[in-house]
Amino acid sequence: METANYTRVTEFVLTGLSQAREVQLVLFVIFLSFYLFIIPVNILIICTIRLDPHLTSPMYFLLANLAFLDIWYSSITAPKMLVDFFVERKVISFGGCIAQLFFLHFVGASEMFLLTVMAFDRYAAICRPLHYATIMNRCLCCVLVAVSWMGGFIHSTIQVALIVRLPFCGPNELDSYFCDITQVVRIACANTFPEELVMIFSSGLISVVCFIALLMSYAFLLVMLKKHSGSGESTSRAVSTCYSHITIVVLMFGPSIYIYARPFDSFPLDKVVSVFHTVIFPLLNPIIYTLRNKEVKMAMRKLVSRYILCKEK
Repeated sequence: METANYTRVTEFVLTGLSQAREVQLVLFVIFLSFYLFIIPVNILIICTIRLDPHLTSPMYFLLANLAFLDIWYSSITAPKMLVDFFVERKVISFGGCIAQLFFLHFVGASEMFLLTVMAFDRYAAICRPLHYATIMNRCLCCVLVAVSWMGGFIHSTIQVALIVRLPFCGPNELDSYFCDITQVVRIACANTFPEELVMIFSSGLISVVCFIALLMSYAFLLVMLKKHSGSGESTSRAVSTCYSHITIVVLMFGPSIYIYARPFDSFPLDKVVSVFHTVIFPLLNPIIYTLRNKEVKMAMRKLVSRYILCKEK
Protein backbone atom coordinates (compact mmCIF):
# COMPACT_ATOMS: atom_id res chain seq x y z
CA MET A 1 0.00 0.00 0.00
CA GLU A 2 1.26 3.46 -0.86
CA THR A 3 1.62 5.50 2.35
CA ALA A 4 3.91 8.38 1.32
CA ASN A 5 1.08 10.90 0.97
CA TYR A 6 -0.71 9.86 4.17
CA THR A 7 -0.67 12.03 7.28
CA ARG A 8 -0.73 9.65 10.21
CA VAL A 9 -3.45 10.30 12.81
CA THR A 10 -1.95 11.39 16.14
CA GLU A 11 -5.18 11.80 18.08
CA PHE A 12 -8.81 10.74 18.03
CA VAL A 13 -11.87 12.91 18.62
CA LEU A 14 -14.58 11.37 20.81
CA THR A 15 -18.21 12.33 20.19
CA GLY A 16 -19.19 11.48 23.77
CA LEU A 17 -22.64 10.42 24.98
CA SER A 18 -24.48 13.67 24.21
CA GLN A 19 -23.91 17.14 22.82
CA ALA A 20 -26.60 18.79 24.96
CA ARG A 21 -25.09 20.65 27.94
CA GLU A 22 -27.98 19.85 30.28
CA VAL A 23 -27.83 16.14 29.47
CA GLN A 24 -24.06 16.11 30.02
CA LEU A 25 -24.46 17.64 33.49
CA VAL A 26 -27.10 15.07 34.45
CA LEU A 27 -24.94 12.22 33.17
CA PHE A 28 -21.93 13.64 35.02
CA VAL A 29 -23.79 13.57 38.35
CA ILE A 30 -25.12 10.05 37.74
CA PHE A 31 -21.83 8.51 36.62
CA LEU A 32 -19.80 10.32 39.26
CA SER A 33 -22.17 8.87 41.88
CA PHE A 34 -21.68 5.41 40.40
CA TYR A 35 -17.90 5.76 40.38
CA LEU A 36 -17.78 7.10 43.94
CA PHE A 37 -19.80 4.06 44.99
CA ILE A 38 -17.81 1.46 43.05
CA ILE A 39 -14.35 2.40 44.34
CA PRO A 40 -14.93 2.56 48.14
CA VAL A 41 -17.35 -0.40 48.22
CA ASN A 42 -14.94 -2.68 46.37
CA ILE A 43 -12.08 -1.49 48.57
CA LEU A 44 -14.28 -2.29 51.59
CA ILE A 45 -14.95 -5.77 50.21
CA ILE A 46 -11.23 -6.41 49.74
CA CYS A 47 -10.35 -5.11 53.22
CA THR A 48 -13.19 -7.10 54.81
CA ILE A 49 -12.07 -10.36 53.23
CA ARG A 50 -8.44 -9.69 54.10
CA LEU A 51 -9.09 -8.75 57.73
CA ASP A 52 -11.95 -11.04 58.75
CA PRO A 53 -10.64 -14.46 59.96
CA HIS A 54 -13.93 -16.16 59.05
CA LEU A 55 -13.73 -15.28 55.34
CA THR A 56 -10.84 -17.53 54.41
CA SER A 57 -12.49 -19.94 51.98
CA PRO A 58 -11.37 -19.91 48.31
CA MET A 59 -14.70 -18.34 47.28
CA TYR A 60 -13.88 -15.18 49.25
CA PHE A 61 -10.31 -15.09 47.95
CA LEU A 62 -11.71 -15.12 44.41
CA LEU A 63 -14.34 -12.54 45.34
CA ALA A 64 -11.60 -10.18 46.59
CA ASN A 65 -9.79 -10.57 43.26
CA LEU A 66 -13.04 -9.84 41.42
CA ALA A 67 -13.49 -6.67 43.49
CA PHE A 68 -9.94 -5.58 42.61
CA LEU A 69 -10.61 -6.12 38.89
CA ASP A 70 -13.85 -4.12 39.19
CA ILE A 71 -11.92 -1.16 40.64
CA TRP A 72 -9.44 -1.32 37.79
CA TYR A 73 -12.08 -1.95 35.09
CA SER A 74 -14.27 0.99 36.11
CA SER A 75 -11.21 3.29 36.29
CA ILE A 76 -10.20 2.68 32.67
CA THR A 77 -12.99 4.71 31.08
CA ALA A 78 -14.89 6.54 33.85
CA PRO A 79 -12.34 9.24 34.89
CA LYS A 80 -11.77 10.51 31.35
CA MET A 81 -15.48 10.30 30.55
CA LEU A 82 -16.27 12.45 33.61
CA VAL A 83 -13.65 15.04 32.65
CA ASP A 84 -14.86 15.12 29.04
CA PHE A 85 -18.34 16.21 30.14
CA PHE A 86 -16.77 19.66 30.74
CA VAL A 87 -14.58 19.75 27.63
CA GLU A 88 -15.80 21.19 24.36
CA ARG A 89 -13.46 19.13 22.17
CA LYS A 90 -13.02 15.62 23.52
CA VAL A 91 -9.74 14.19 22.27
CA ILE A 92 -7.46 11.31 23.16
CA SER A 93 -3.96 10.75 21.81
CA PHE A 94 -3.20 7.75 19.64
CA GLY A 95 -1.02 6.27 22.38
CA GLY A 96 -3.67 6.97 25.01
CA CYS A 97 -6.29 5.30 22.85
CA ILE A 98 -4.18 2.18 22.40
CA ALA A 99 -3.47 2.07 26.14
CA GLN A 100 -7.16 2.42 26.98
CA LEU A 101 -8.32 -0.39 24.73
CA PHE A 102 -5.40 -2.58 25.89
CA PHE A 103 -6.30 -2.29 29.56
CA LEU A 104 -10.02 -2.54 28.80
CA HIS A 105 -9.55 -5.92 27.14
CA PHE A 106 -6.85 -7.03 29.57
CA VAL A 107 -8.98 -6.47 32.67
CA GLY A 108 -12.26 -7.43 30.99
CA ALA A 109 -10.93 -10.76 29.71
CA SER A 110 -9.23 -11.45 33.05
CA GLU A 111 -12.58 -10.95 34.77
CA MET A 112 -14.27 -13.35 32.36
CA PHE A 113 -11.66 -16.02 33.03
CA LEU A 114 -11.94 -15.38 36.77
CA LEU A 115 -15.70 -16.01 36.59
CA THR A 116 -14.86 -19.35 35.00
CA VAL A 117 -12.53 -20.12 37.90
CA MET A 118 -15.30 -19.18 40.33
CA ALA A 119 -17.60 -21.67 38.58
CA PHE A 120 -14.98 -24.39 39.08
CA ASP A 121 -14.74 -23.38 42.73
CA ARG A 122 -18.52 -23.85 43.14
CA TYR A 123 -18.30 -27.22 41.39
CA ALA A 124 -15.63 -28.40 43.82
CA ALA A 125 -17.59 -27.09 46.83
CA ILE A 126 -20.89 -28.69 45.79
CA CYS A 127 -19.85 -31.91 44.06
CA ARG A 128 -16.70 -32.72 46.04
CA PRO A 129 -17.37 -31.20 49.49
CA LEU A 130 -15.16 -33.66 51.41
CA HIS A 131 -12.18 -32.89 49.18
CA TYR A 132 -12.95 -29.19 48.64
CA ALA A 133 -10.21 -27.85 50.92
CA THR A 134 -7.66 -30.14 49.29
CA ILE A 135 -8.72 -29.36 45.73
CA MET A 136 -9.07 -25.59 46.11
CA ASN A 137 -5.98 -24.98 48.22
CA ARG A 138 -4.42 -21.52 48.34
CA CYS A 139 -1.62 -22.48 45.94
CA LEU A 140 -4.08 -23.64 43.27
CA CYS A 141 -6.23 -20.54 43.79
CA CYS A 142 -3.23 -18.29 43.22
CA VAL A 143 -2.26 -20.24 40.11
CA LEU A 144 -5.79 -20.03 38.69
CA VAL A 145 -5.96 -16.29 39.34
CA ALA A 146 -2.55 -15.84 37.70
CA VAL A 147 -3.69 -17.89 34.69
CA SER A 148 -6.79 -15.67 34.42
CA TRP A 149 -4.60 -12.57 34.34
CA MET A 150 -2.23 -14.17 31.85
CA GLY A 151 -5.13 -15.15 29.61
CA GLY A 152 -6.41 -11.58 29.73
CA PHE A 153 -2.96 -10.24 28.90
CA ILE A 154 -2.54 -12.55 25.90
CA HIS A 155 -6.03 -11.75 24.63
CA SER A 156 -5.47 -8.00 24.92
CA THR A 157 -2.04 -8.18 23.30
CA ILE A 158 -3.61 -9.84 20.26
CA GLN A 159 -6.17 -7.03 19.96
CA VAL A 160 -3.53 -4.30 20.22
CA ALA A 161 -1.19 -6.05 17.78
CA LEU A 162 -3.97 -6.09 15.20
CA ILE A 163 -4.83 -2.42 15.75
CA VAL A 164 -1.35 -0.83 15.73
CA ARG A 165 -0.45 -2.32 12.35
CA LEU A 166 -3.44 -0.64 10.66
CA PRO A 167 -2.94 2.70 8.85
CA PHE A 168 -4.91 5.68 10.20
CA CYS A 169 -4.64 8.53 7.76
CA GLY A 170 -7.98 10.24 7.32
CA PRO A 171 -11.01 10.49 9.63
CA ASN A 172 -10.20 10.47 13.31
CA GLU A 173 -13.65 10.78 14.94
CA LEU A 174 -14.85 7.93 17.16
CA ASP A 175 -18.58 7.76 17.80
CA SER A 176 -18.13 6.85 21.43
CA TYR A 177 -16.88 8.16 24.79
CA PHE A 178 -13.85 5.84 24.93
CA CYS A 179 -11.53 3.88 22.64
CA ASP A 180 -12.40 0.32 21.71
CA ILE A 181 -11.54 -1.94 18.83
CA THR A 182 -15.03 -1.80 17.32
CA GLN A 183 -14.74 1.98 16.89
CA VAL A 184 -11.07 2.27 15.92
CA VAL A 185 -11.19 -0.43 13.22
CA ARG A 186 -13.99 1.42 11.38
CA ILE A 187 -11.82 4.45 10.59
CA ALA A 188 -8.70 2.63 9.44
CA CYS A 189 -7.48 3.45 5.90
CA ALA A 190 -7.43 -0.18 4.79
CA ASN A 191 -9.51 -3.27 4.29
CA THR A 192 -9.95 -4.51 7.86
CA PHE A 193 -11.96 -7.65 7.16
CA PRO A 194 -9.16 -10.07 8.18
CA GLU A 195 -8.53 -8.12 11.39
CA GLU A 196 -12.24 -7.98 12.21
CA LEU A 197 -12.52 -11.71 11.67
CA VAL A 198 -9.69 -12.42 14.11
CA MET A 199 -11.12 -9.96 16.66
CA ILE A 200 -14.59 -11.45 16.41
CA PHE A 201 -13.09 -14.89 16.90
CA SER A 202 -10.84 -13.91 19.81
CA SER A 203 -13.40 -11.71 21.59
CA GLY A 204 -16.88 -12.66 20.43
CA LEU A 205 -16.57 -16.42 19.95
CA ILE A 206 -14.68 -16.89 23.20
CA SER A 207 -17.36 -14.89 25.02
CA VAL A 208 -20.15 -17.02 23.51
CA VAL A 209 -18.41 -20.33 24.28
CA CYS A 210 -17.54 -19.32 27.86
CA PHE A 211 -21.04 -17.96 28.42
CA ILE A 212 -22.75 -21.18 27.28
CA ALA A 213 -20.28 -23.34 29.21
CA LEU A 214 -20.81 -21.34 32.41
CA LEU A 215 -24.61 -21.42 32.14
CA MET A 216 -24.52 -25.18 31.57
CA SER A 217 -22.18 -25.72 34.51
CA TYR A 218 -24.34 -23.68 36.89
CA ALA A 219 -27.48 -25.44 35.62
CA PHE A 220 -25.78 -28.75 36.45
CA LEU A 221 -24.83 -27.48 39.91
CA LEU A 222 -28.38 -26.31 40.61
CA VAL A 223 -29.73 -29.72 39.60
CA MET A 224 -27.23 -31.35 41.96
CA LEU A 225 -28.31 -29.04 44.78
CA LYS A 226 -32.01 -29.77 44.20
CA LYS A 227 -31.26 -33.44 44.75
CA HIS A 228 -29.88 -32.56 48.19
CA SER A 229 -32.60 -30.06 49.09
CA GLY A 230 -33.00 -31.71 52.49
CA SER A 231 -29.60 -30.48 53.67
CA GLY A 232 -31.15 -27.27 55.07
CA GLU A 233 -29.47 -23.90 55.36
CA SER A 234 -26.17 -24.90 53.76
CA THR A 235 -27.96 -26.00 50.57
CA SER A 236 -30.01 -22.79 50.52
CA ARG A 237 -26.82 -20.74 50.87
CA ALA A 238 -25.15 -22.69 48.05
CA VAL A 239 -28.17 -22.15 45.78
CA SER A 240 -28.14 -18.42 46.57
CA THR A 241 -24.43 -18.24 45.74
CA CYS A 242 -24.99 -19.99 42.41
CA TYR A 243 -27.77 -17.58 41.47
CA SER A 244 -25.48 -14.65 42.32
CA HIS A 245 -22.80 -16.07 40.05
CA ILE A 246 -25.31 -16.71 37.24
CA THR A 247 -26.52 -13.11 37.47
CA ILE A 248 -22.96 -11.79 37.20
CA VAL A 249 -22.22 -14.11 34.26
CA VAL A 250 -25.30 -12.87 32.35
CA LEU A 251 -24.52 -9.21 33.08
CA MET A 252 -20.87 -9.61 32.08
CA PHE A 253 -21.17 -11.79 28.99
CA GLY A 254 -24.45 -10.42 27.56
CA PRO A 255 -23.11 -6.97 26.58
CA SER A 256 -19.75 -8.47 25.57
CA ILE A 257 -21.43 -10.86 23.14
CA TYR A 258 -23.55 -8.03 21.70
CA ILE A 259 -20.50 -5.81 21.15
CA TYR A 260 -17.88 -8.28 19.91
CA ALA A 261 -19.68 -11.34 18.50
CA ARG A 262 -20.91 -9.58 15.35
CA PRO A 263 -19.53 -7.43 12.51
CA PHE A 264 -18.27 -4.07 13.79
CA ASP A 265 -21.04 -2.02 12.21
CA SER A 266 -22.76 0.83 14.04
CA PHE A 267 -26.12 0.18 15.72
CA PRO A 268 -28.39 2.53 17.73
CA LEU A 269 -27.95 0.57 20.97
CA ASP A 270 -24.15 0.53 20.86
CA LYS A 271 -23.59 3.41 23.30
CA VAL A 272 -26.24 2.18 25.73
CA VAL A 273 -24.73 -1.30 25.84
CA SER A 274 -21.22 0.17 26.17
CA VAL A 275 -22.30 2.28 29.16
CA PHE A 276 -23.79 -0.79 30.80
CA HIS A 277 -20.65 -2.80 30.04
CA THR A 278 -18.12 -0.27 31.32
CA VAL A 279 -20.02 1.69 34.00
CA ILE A 280 -23.12 -0.15 35.22
CA PHE A 281 -21.67 -3.67 35.40
CA PRO A 282 -18.88 -2.79 37.89
CA LEU A 283 -21.57 -1.09 39.98
CA LEU A 284 -23.78 -4.20 40.09
CA ASN A 285 -21.02 -6.65 41.01
CA PRO A 286 -20.59 -5.57 44.67
CA ILE A 287 -24.32 -4.96 45.10
CA ILE A 288 -25.25 -8.49 43.99
CA TYR A 289 -22.54 -10.20 46.00
CA THR A 290 -22.98 -8.22 49.21
CA LEU A 291 -26.79 -8.28 49.17
CA ARG A 292 -26.90 -12.04 48.63
CA ASN A 293 -24.10 -13.00 51.03
CA LYS A 294 -24.90 -12.73 54.72
CA GLU A 295 -21.34 -13.52 55.83
CA VAL A 296 -19.85 -10.67 53.81
CA LYS A 297 -22.51 -8.21 54.98
CA MET A 298 -21.98 -9.09 58.64
CA ALA A 299 -18.20 -8.90 58.28
CA MET A 300 -18.46 -5.51 56.53
CA ARG A 301 -20.63 -4.14 59.34
CA LYS A 302 -18.08 -5.30 61.91
CA LEU A 303 -15.21 -3.77 59.95
CA VAL A 304 -16.97 -0.42 59.54
CA SER A 305 -18.00 -0.39 63.19
CA ARG A 306 -14.53 -1.22 64.47
CA TYR A 307 -12.18 0.67 62.18
CA ILE A 308 -14.28 3.51 60.73
CA LEU A 309 -16.79 4.33 63.47
CA CYS A 310 -14.20 3.38 66.14
CA LYS A 311 -16.65 1.30 68.14
CA GLU A 312 -15.17 -1.52 70.15
CA LYS A 313 -16.86 -4.87 69.92
